[in-house]
Amino acid sequence: MARRSIGIAMNGVTGRMGYRQHLLRSILAIREQGGLPLADGTVLWPEPVLVGRNEDKLRALADRHGLESWTTRLGEALERTDVEIYFDAQITSARVPAIRAAIAAGKHVYTEKPLAEDLQEALALARLAEAEGIRHGVVQDKLFLPGLRKLKRLMDGGFFGRVLSVRGEFGYWVFEGDWQEAQRPSWNYRAEDGGGIILDMFAHWRYVLDAIAPVRSVQALGATHIPERVGEDGKPYEATADDAAYGIFELDGGIVAQINSSWTTRVFRDELVEFQVDGTDGSAVAGLRRCRVQHRSMTPKPVWNPDLPATHDFRGQWQEVPDNEEFDNGFKAQWEMFLRHVADDGEFPWDFYAGARGVQLAELGLRAWREGRRLDVPELTR
Repeated sequence: MARRSIGIAMNGVTGRMGYRQHLLRSILAIREQGGLPLADGTVLWPEPVLVGRNEDKLRALADRHGLESWTTRLGEALERTDVEIYFDAQITSARVPAIRAAIAAGKHVYTEKPLAEDLQEALALARLAEAEGIRHGVVQDKLFLPGLRKLKRLMDGGFFGRVLSVRGEFGYWVFEGDWQEAQRPSWNYRAEDGGGIILDMFAHWRYVLDAIAPVRSVQALGATHIPERVGEDGKPYEATADDAAYGIFELDGGIVAQINSSWTTRVFRDELVEFQVDGTDGSAVAGLRRCRVQHRSMTPKPVWNPDLPATHDFRGQWQEVPDNEEFDNGFKAQWEMFLRHVADDGEFPWDFYAGARGVQLAELGLRAWREGRRLDVPELTR
Protein backbone atom coordinates (compact mmCIF):
# COMPACT_ATOMS: atom_id res chain seq x y z
CA MET A 1 0.00 0.00 0.00
CA ALA A 2 1.48 3.34 -1.08
CA ARG A 3 2.05 6.02 1.55
CA ARG A 4 2.06 9.76 0.94
CA SER A 5 3.50 12.18 3.47
CA ILE A 6 1.97 15.61 3.99
CA GLY A 7 3.76 18.28 6.00
CA ILE A 8 1.71 20.40 8.42
CA ALA A 9 3.14 23.52 10.05
CA MET A 10 1.34 23.58 13.41
CA ASN A 11 1.57 26.99 15.07
CA GLY A 12 0.59 27.31 18.72
CA VAL A 13 1.01 23.66 19.73
CA THR A 14 2.56 24.55 23.09
CA GLY A 15 -0.84 25.89 24.19
CA ARG A 16 -3.51 23.75 25.84
CA MET A 17 -5.84 23.32 22.85
CA GLY A 18 -3.11 23.23 20.23
CA TYR A 19 -1.31 20.44 22.06
CA ARG A 20 -4.05 18.31 23.61
CA GLN A 21 -6.73 18.35 20.93
CA HIS A 22 -4.89 19.10 17.70
CA LEU A 23 -1.43 17.57 18.03
CA LEU A 24 -1.90 14.76 20.57
CA ARG A 25 -5.49 13.62 19.96
CA SER A 26 -5.69 14.40 16.25
CA ILE A 27 -2.46 14.40 14.23
CA LEU A 28 -0.49 11.99 16.44
CA ALA A 29 -3.60 9.81 16.83
CA ILE A 30 -3.89 9.57 13.04
CA ARG A 31 -0.26 8.44 12.92
CA GLU A 32 -0.88 5.90 15.68
CA GLN A 33 -3.73 4.36 13.67
CA GLY A 34 -1.37 3.89 10.71
CA GLY A 35 -2.25 7.03 8.75
CA LEU A 36 -5.38 8.17 6.90
CA PRO A 37 -6.66 5.96 4.04
CA LEU A 38 -7.61 7.87 0.88
CA ALA A 39 -10.10 6.85 -1.80
CA ASP A 40 -7.43 5.45 -4.14
CA GLY A 41 -5.95 3.24 -1.42
CA THR A 42 -3.05 5.57 -0.65
CA VAL A 43 -2.37 6.16 3.05
CA LEU A 44 -1.84 9.80 3.97
CA TRP A 45 0.86 10.25 6.62
CA PRO A 46 0.84 13.61 8.45
CA GLU A 47 4.28 15.03 9.29
CA PRO A 48 3.89 17.83 11.85
CA VAL A 49 6.34 20.72 11.97
CA LEU A 50 5.95 22.33 15.40
CA VAL A 51 5.94 26.14 15.42
CA GLY A 52 5.93 28.41 18.45
CA ARG A 53 7.71 31.18 20.33
CA ASN A 54 9.35 29.16 23.11
CA GLU A 55 12.33 27.09 21.98
CA ASP A 56 12.54 25.07 25.20
CA LYS A 57 8.87 24.09 25.10
CA LEU A 58 9.05 23.11 21.43
CA ARG A 59 12.17 20.99 21.94
CA ALA A 60 10.64 19.23 24.96
CA LEU A 61 7.41 18.57 23.05
CA ALA A 62 9.26 17.16 20.05
CA ASP A 63 11.44 14.94 22.26
CA ARG A 64 8.40 13.64 24.16
CA HIS A 65 6.73 12.42 20.99
CA GLY A 66 9.73 11.52 18.85
CA LEU A 67 9.23 14.36 16.39
CA GLU A 68 12.17 15.88 14.51
CA SER A 69 10.87 19.13 13.05
CA TRP A 70 10.26 22.30 15.05
CA THR A 71 11.08 25.98 14.72
CA THR A 72 10.48 29.34 16.37
CA ARG A 73 10.43 31.03 12.94
CA LEU A 74 7.15 30.73 11.06
CA GLY A 75 8.76 31.89 7.81
CA GLU A 76 11.18 28.97 7.98
CA ALA A 77 8.33 26.48 8.23
CA LEU A 78 6.38 28.14 5.39
CA GLU A 79 9.41 28.02 3.09
CA ARG A 80 9.57 24.23 3.28
CA THR A 81 8.35 22.57 0.10
CA ASP A 82 7.19 19.47 1.99
CA VAL A 83 4.80 21.58 4.11
CA GLU A 84 1.42 21.75 2.37
CA ILE A 85 -0.82 22.85 5.25
CA TYR A 86 -0.58 25.63 7.81
CA PHE A 87 -2.54 25.22 11.05
CA ASP A 88 -3.08 28.05 13.53
CA ALA A 89 -3.92 27.65 17.22
CA GLN A 90 -2.27 30.86 18.39
CA ILE A 91 -3.61 33.69 20.47
CA THR A 92 -6.40 35.31 18.44
CA SER A 93 -4.63 38.64 17.97
CA ALA A 94 -1.69 36.91 16.20
CA ARG A 95 -3.80 34.84 13.81
CA VAL A 96 -4.48 37.14 10.84
CA PRO A 97 -0.87 38.04 9.90
CA ALA A 98 0.22 34.41 10.23
CA ILE A 99 -2.59 33.18 7.99
CA ARG A 100 -1.81 35.90 5.45
CA ALA A 101 1.81 34.74 5.40
CA ALA A 102 0.71 31.14 4.88
CA ILE A 103 -1.60 32.07 2.00
CA ALA A 104 1.22 34.09 0.40
CA ALA A 105 3.41 30.98 0.66
CA GLY A 106 0.74 28.95 -1.17
CA LYS A 107 -0.18 26.75 1.81
CA HIS A 108 -3.62 25.38 2.52
CA VAL A 109 -4.88 26.74 5.84
CA TYR A 110 -6.82 25.17 8.70
CA THR A 111 -7.35 27.30 11.79
CA GLU A 112 -8.92 27.49 15.19
CA LYS A 113 -11.73 29.98 15.68
CA PRO A 114 -12.36 32.84 15.78
CA LEU A 115 -10.88 33.38 12.33
CA ALA A 116 -10.19 37.05 13.14
CA GLU A 117 -11.08 39.71 15.66
CA ASP A 118 -13.53 41.52 13.36
CA LEU A 119 -15.71 40.69 10.37
CA GLN A 120 -13.84 42.88 7.87
CA GLU A 121 -10.58 41.00 8.55
CA ALA A 122 -12.34 37.62 8.43
CA LEU A 123 -13.95 38.34 5.06
CA ALA A 124 -10.67 39.70 3.70
CA LEU A 125 -8.96 36.41 4.61
CA ALA A 126 -11.76 34.38 3.03
CA ARG A 127 -11.60 36.35 -0.23
CA LEU A 128 -7.81 36.24 -0.30
CA ALA A 129 -7.77 32.46 0.21
CA GLU A 130 -10.37 32.02 -2.51
CA ALA A 131 -8.47 34.26 -4.93
CA GLU A 132 -5.25 32.31 -4.33
CA GLY A 133 -7.00 28.97 -4.87
CA ILE A 134 -5.94 27.39 -1.59
CA ARG A 135 -8.09 25.06 0.54
CA HIS A 136 -9.23 26.71 3.78
CA GLY A 137 -11.15 25.58 6.83
CA VAL A 138 -12.08 26.60 10.37
CA VAL A 139 -12.46 24.31 13.39
CA GLN A 140 -16.15 23.71 14.21
CA ASP A 141 -15.58 21.05 16.85
CA LYS A 142 -18.96 21.19 18.65
CA LEU A 143 -20.68 19.73 15.57
CA PHE A 144 -18.63 16.56 16.02
CA LEU A 145 -19.47 15.98 19.67
CA PRO A 146 -21.42 12.75 20.27
CA GLY A 147 -24.24 14.62 22.03
CA LEU A 148 -24.74 17.08 19.18
CA ARG A 149 -24.43 14.35 16.55
CA LYS A 150 -27.27 12.55 18.28
CA LEU A 151 -29.21 15.82 18.32
CA LYS A 152 -28.68 16.15 14.57
CA ARG A 153 -29.95 12.60 14.12
CA LEU A 154 -33.15 13.63 15.90
CA MET A 155 -33.46 16.78 13.77
CA ASP A 156 -32.96 14.83 10.54
CA GLY A 157 -35.54 12.28 11.64
CA GLY A 158 -38.22 14.89 12.36
CA PHE A 159 -38.41 13.99 16.05
CA PHE A 160 -39.22 17.51 17.27
CA GLY A 161 -42.09 18.38 14.94
CA ARG A 162 -41.98 22.18 14.78
CA VAL A 163 -39.01 23.44 16.78
CA LEU A 164 -40.05 26.17 19.23
CA SER A 165 -36.97 27.09 21.24
CA VAL A 166 -33.36 26.30 22.15
CA ARG A 167 -31.81 26.86 25.56
CA GLY A 168 -28.08 26.53 26.10
CA GLU A 169 -25.93 26.60 29.23
CA PHE A 170 -22.16 26.68 28.90
CA GLY A 171 -19.38 27.38 31.33
CA TYR A 172 -17.55 26.70 34.56
CA TRP A 173 -15.56 28.59 37.17
CA VAL A 174 -12.14 29.65 35.92
CA PHE A 175 -9.91 30.26 38.93
CA GLU A 176 -8.74 33.82 39.38
CA GLY A 177 -5.10 32.72 39.59
CA ASP A 178 -4.37 33.88 43.12
CA TRP A 179 -4.81 30.94 45.47
CA GLN A 180 -5.46 28.42 42.68
CA GLU A 181 -3.84 28.46 39.24
CA ALA A 182 -6.18 29.54 36.43
CA GLN A 183 -7.07 26.80 33.95
CA ARG A 184 -7.28 29.24 31.03
CA PRO A 185 -4.52 31.55 29.74
CA SER A 186 -4.64 35.14 30.97
CA TRP A 187 -4.98 36.61 27.46
CA ASN A 188 -8.57 35.31 27.43
CA TYR A 189 -9.44 38.11 29.87
CA ARG A 190 -7.72 40.98 28.06
CA ALA A 191 -9.68 42.61 25.23
CA GLU A 192 -6.48 44.09 23.78
CA ASP A 193 -5.16 40.53 23.21
CA GLY A 194 -8.33 39.29 21.52
CA GLY A 195 -9.91 37.90 24.69
CA GLY A 196 -13.53 37.83 25.79
CA ILE A 197 -16.18 35.14 25.97
CA ILE A 198 -18.42 36.73 23.33
CA LEU A 199 -15.67 36.69 20.69
CA ASP A 200 -14.74 33.16 21.73
CA MET A 201 -18.08 31.44 22.22
CA PHE A 202 -20.48 33.26 19.87
CA ALA A 203 -18.31 31.94 17.02
CA HIS A 204 -19.24 28.46 18.31
CA TRP A 205 -22.91 29.24 18.86
CA ARG A 206 -23.26 30.49 15.29
CA TYR A 207 -22.59 27.11 13.71
CA VAL A 208 -24.44 25.20 16.45
CA LEU A 209 -27.57 27.32 15.95
CA ASP A 210 -27.28 27.42 12.15
CA ALA A 211 -27.43 23.60 12.22
CA ILE A 212 -30.94 23.99 13.67
CA ALA A 213 -32.04 27.04 11.64
CA PRO A 214 -30.26 30.16 10.32
CA VAL A 215 -29.68 32.92 12.89
CA ARG A 216 -31.57 36.12 12.03
CA SER A 217 -31.11 38.43 15.04
CA VAL A 218 -29.10 38.77 18.24
CA GLN A 219 -29.34 40.65 21.50
CA ALA A 220 -26.75 40.20 24.21
CA LEU A 221 -25.60 41.40 27.59
CA GLY A 222 -21.97 40.90 28.50
CA ALA A 223 -20.26 41.30 31.85
CA THR A 224 -16.82 41.34 33.41
CA HIS A 225 -17.74 39.77 36.72
CA ILE A 226 -14.13 39.33 37.91
CA PRO A 227 -12.36 42.68 37.27
CA GLU A 228 -8.88 41.58 38.38
CA ARG A 229 -7.06 38.29 37.90
CA VAL A 230 -3.53 36.98 38.46
CA GLY A 231 -1.42 36.10 35.42
CA GLU A 232 1.05 33.34 34.69
CA ASP A 233 3.82 35.54 36.10
CA GLY A 234 2.06 35.73 39.49
CA LYS A 235 1.21 39.41 39.07
CA PRO A 236 -2.31 40.88 39.16
CA TYR A 237 -3.71 42.32 35.94
CA GLU A 238 -6.90 44.14 34.96
CA ALA A 239 -9.48 41.96 33.23
CA THR A 240 -10.63 44.15 30.34
CA ALA A 241 -12.66 41.52 28.48
CA ASP A 242 -16.08 40.04 29.19
CA ASP A 243 -16.09 36.79 31.17
CA ALA A 244 -19.84 36.11 30.87
CA ALA A 245 -22.47 36.68 28.19
CA TYR A 246 -26.23 36.26 28.13
CA GLY A 247 -27.58 36.03 24.59
CA ILE A 248 -30.96 35.77 22.88
CA PHE A 249 -31.05 34.77 19.23
CA GLU A 250 -33.98 34.58 16.81
CA LEU A 251 -33.74 31.83 14.21
CA ASP A 252 -35.70 31.18 11.03
CA GLY A 253 -39.24 30.01 11.66
CA GLY A 254 -39.66 32.07 14.83
CA ILE A 255 -37.39 29.78 16.88
CA VAL A 256 -36.04 31.56 19.96
CA ALA A 257 -32.64 30.56 21.36
CA GLN A 258 -31.20 31.62 24.71
CA ILE A 259 -27.58 30.79 25.56
CA ASN A 260 -25.69 31.66 28.72
CA SER A 261 -21.90 31.55 28.43
CA SER A 262 -19.80 32.04 31.55
CA TRP A 263 -16.33 31.51 32.99
CA THR A 264 -17.74 32.65 36.35
CA THR A 265 -20.33 29.98 37.12
CA ARG A 266 -20.12 26.78 39.17
CA VAL A 267 -21.47 23.72 37.43
CA PHE A 268 -24.71 22.09 38.53
CA ARG A 269 -25.59 20.11 35.42
CA ASP A 270 -24.41 16.86 33.91
CA GLU A 271 -21.95 18.33 31.38
CA LEU A 272 -20.09 21.60 30.86
CA VAL A 273 -22.36 22.48 27.95
CA GLU A 274 -25.97 21.45 27.46
CA PHE A 275 -28.59 22.41 24.90
CA GLN A 276 -32.32 21.82 25.33
CA VAL A 277 -34.40 21.84 22.15
CA ASP A 278 -38.16 21.98 22.61
CA GLY A 279 -40.60 21.16 19.82
CA THR A 280 -44.29 20.44 19.38
CA ASP A 281 -43.67 16.68 19.22
CA GLY A 282 -40.78 16.27 21.63
CA SER A 283 -37.81 17.72 23.47
CA ALA A 284 -34.14 16.78 23.81
CA VAL A 285 -31.25 17.74 26.07
CA ALA A 286 -27.83 17.26 24.45
CA GLY A 287 -24.44 17.68 26.07
CA LEU A 288 -20.91 16.79 25.07
CA ARG A 289 -21.64 13.07 24.97
CA ARG A 290 -25.16 12.35 26.19
CA CYS A 291 -28.52 13.13 24.63
CA ARG A 292 -31.86 12.46 26.32
CA VAL A 293 -35.36 12.86 24.92
CA GLN A 294 -38.96 13.13 25.99
CA HIS A 295 -41.60 12.53 23.33
CA ARG A 296 -45.01 14.19 23.29
CA SER A 297 -46.69 10.85 23.97
CA MET A 298 -44.55 10.33 27.09
CA THR A 299 -44.73 13.83 28.55
CA PRO A 300 -45.98 13.80 32.16
CA LYS A 301 -48.48 16.27 33.61
CA PRO A 302 -46.78 18.36 36.28
CA VAL A 303 -49.02 20.69 38.30
CA TRP A 304 -47.68 23.79 40.03
CA ASN A 305 -48.25 23.48 43.76
CA PRO A 306 -45.64 25.18 45.98
CA ASP A 307 -47.35 23.86 49.14
CA LEU A 308 -46.36 20.23 48.54
CA PRO A 309 -42.97 18.58 47.91
CA ALA A 310 -42.30 17.55 44.30
CA THR A 311 -43.49 14.05 43.51
CA HIS A 312 -42.00 13.79 40.01
CA ASP A 313 -38.54 12.44 39.26
CA PHE A 314 -38.23 14.78 36.29
CA ARG A 315 -34.85 13.50 35.11
CA GLY A 316 -36.04 9.91 35.33
CA GLN A 317 -38.83 10.67 32.85
CA TRP A 318 -36.39 11.15 29.97
CA GLN A 319 -34.98 8.42 27.68
CA GLU A 320 -31.35 8.06 26.65
CA VAL A 321 -30.56 8.28 22.94
CA PRO A 322 -28.29 5.30 22.11
CA ASP A 323 -24.89 5.77 20.50
CA ASN A 324 -25.64 3.39 17.60
CA GLU A 325 -22.11 4.06 16.30
CA GLU A 326 -18.60 4.62 17.57
CA PHE A 327 -17.82 8.32 18.01
CA ASP A 328 -14.22 9.34 17.43
CA ASN A 329 -12.63 12.44 18.95
CA GLY A 330 -14.41 15.41 17.36
CA PHE A 331 -11.24 17.37 16.60
CA LYS A 332 -9.66 14.30 14.99
CA ALA A 333 -12.77 13.62 12.90
CA GLN A 334 -12.71 17.13 11.48
CA TRP A 335 -8.95 16.98 10.89
CA GLU A 336 -9.45 13.81 8.85
CA MET A 337 -12.11 15.58 6.77
CA PHE A 338 -9.83 18.54 6.11
CA LEU A 339 -6.88 16.31 5.20
CA ARG A 340 -9.08 14.45 2.72
CA HIS A 341 -10.30 17.83 1.43
CA VAL A 342 -6.70 18.79 0.63
CA ALA A 343 -5.35 15.43 -0.55
CA ASP A 344 -8.43 13.71 -1.95
CA ASP A 345 -10.79 16.55 -2.95
CA GLY A 346 -13.17 15.49 -0.17
CA GLU A 347 -16.06 17.64 1.00
CA PHE A 348 -15.41 20.28 3.67
CA PRO A 349 -18.18 22.87 4.12
CA TRP A 350 -16.64 24.79 7.06
CA ASP A 351 -14.43 27.17 5.12
CA PHE A 352 -13.29 30.72 5.99
CA TYR A 353 -16.73 32.04 5.08
CA ALA A 354 -18.23 29.80 7.76
CA GLY A 355 -15.59 31.18 10.10
CA ALA A 356 -16.54 34.72 9.08
CA ARG A 357 -20.18 34.04 9.99
CA GLY A 358 -19.03 33.15 13.50
CA VAL A 359 -17.02 36.38 13.75
CA GLN A 360 -20.03 38.29 12.45
CA LEU A 361 -22.26 36.99 15.25
CA ALA A 362 -19.63 37.81 17.87
CA GLU A 363 -19.18 41.32 16.47
CA LEU A 364 -22.93 41.91 16.41
CA GLY A 365 -23.24 40.48 19.93
CA LEU A 366 -20.65 42.94 21.24
CA ARG A 367 -22.37 45.80 19.44
CA ALA A 368 -25.81 44.74 20.69
CA TRP A 369 -24.41 44.80 24.24
CA ARG A 370 -22.90 48.27 23.79
CA GLU A 371 -26.02 49.71 22.18
CA GLY A 372 -28.55 47.87 24.31
CA ARG A 373 -30.70 46.68 21.40
CA ARG A 374 -31.51 43.78 19.13
CA LEU A 375 -29.61 43.63 15.85
CA ASP A 376 -30.42 41.79 12.63
CA VAL A 377 -27.87 39.28 11.33
CA PRO A 378 -27.60 39.92 7.56
CA GLU A 379 -26.51 37.36 4.99
CA LEU A 380 -22.83 37.50 4.12
CA THR A 381 -21.85 37.85 0.47
CA ARG A 382 -18.88 35.85 -0.74
